[in-house]
Amino acid sequence: MKNTVLTFKQAKEQGKKLSMLTAYDYSMAKIIDESSVNGILIGDSLGMVIKGEEDTLSVTMEEVIYHTKAVKRGAKSALIVSDMPFLSYHVSIEQAVLNAGRLIKEGGANAVKLEGGANVAPQIKAIVDAQIPVMGHLGLTPQSVNAFGGFKVQGKDESAAKQLIEDAVLLEKAGVFSIVLEGIPEKVAELITKSVSVPTIGIGAGKHCDGQILVYQDMLGMFNDFVPKFVKQYANVGTVMREAIGSYVQEVQEGTFPEEKHTFKIDENELKKLY
Repeated sequence: MKNTVLTFKQAKEQGKKLSMLTAYDYSMAKIIDESSVNGILIGDSLGMVIKGEEDTLSVTMEEVIYHTKAVKRGAKSALIVSDMPFLSYHVSIEQAVLNAGRLIKEGGANAVKLEGGANVAPQIKAIVDAQIPVMGHLGLTPQSVNAFGGFKVQGKDESAAKQLIEDAVLLEKAGVFSIVLEGIPEKVAELITKSVSVPTIGIGAGKHCDGQILVYQDMLGMFNDFVPKFVKQYANVGTVMREAIGSYVQEVQEGTFPEEKHTFKIDENELKKLY
């Protein structure tokens, strides 16, 4: 059954936890979708894990549309949510609606996600009024990395925590169907989750959120140079991949691959005609 914004709403009402992962291409989207995940996010995290950038700020609308198309072909059941990249919704409400519409029309997304609280509530309302579902995003919002002075946990004092709670309520009033809570104390995330009727999706926000999301490269252990505190590695796929590729390189160099079973034949009579 296809996951929809209604699926997310009903999950919170029924106390069922939601699961989400990122994906950026057809192959991974197909594997993730077959694992019964509720939602797939084409995150602007592609700037870091796909493009190798230091942050998400360089990601463009065209890149998110491209990757959304690929994911759409592989995912049949998961709700497909596309990130609105930096400066795609900041300049004007009209621009925000048009860009959100592109992710739906050109990319094939089921919903869009954008970062911020009260400052983006007007854009969210306008996008929702255009019949486009919106997922909010509060806390450590990566597009604000320069304003935050780095990737730092948010909401650690009373004032900041209250602001997050107020922003969550404002986002719900603006019409979001769910809110990502990133990099905030667990107890603050719990308070936010109890303050809104829409599901909260946590990443580095503790177990009391209505669901969880991770970047798939992190949870599969594809990179070992840095593992965020909030990530649990469910496998060490990076090691398996490096070992397999190393074996391939060695066999090619030694001439043991390809073997006879990997080759095609030609009839001997046809072969003689070539000489």
